[in-house]
Amino acid sequence: MAEKINISKSNIKIELTPALKQFYEFKEKYPDAVLLFRCGDYYNAYEQDAEACEKILGITLSMHNGRKEAAFPHHALDVYLPKLIRVGKRVAICEQLESPKNLKKGESV
Repeated sequence: MAEKINISKSNIKIELTPALKQFYEFKEKYPDAVLLFRCGDYYNAYEQDAEACEKILGITLSMHNGRKEAAFPHHALDVYLPKLIRVGKRVAICEQLESPKNLKKGESV
């Protein structure tokens, strides 16, 4: 199970997994890019990027622990990536380099 980190934002306590922590860090650095995170067999988009993917790609937007998410199978990247680019979106693809099973306790992906 992923380590959870508590942060406080506008007096609201939010729990973030390491992947979501990376999403918010990268989104602050690259606000105009759609971030796609590889998680196992899927690419996931979160929050405003999930909304954009729903609208542009026609994929399902879901809520998970109060956060917006949209995902598609990794083998469909060749189909979905050009659609995002054609409408003028910049896309950053975040690949998982280390298997969570191989990490030592206390490390994050």
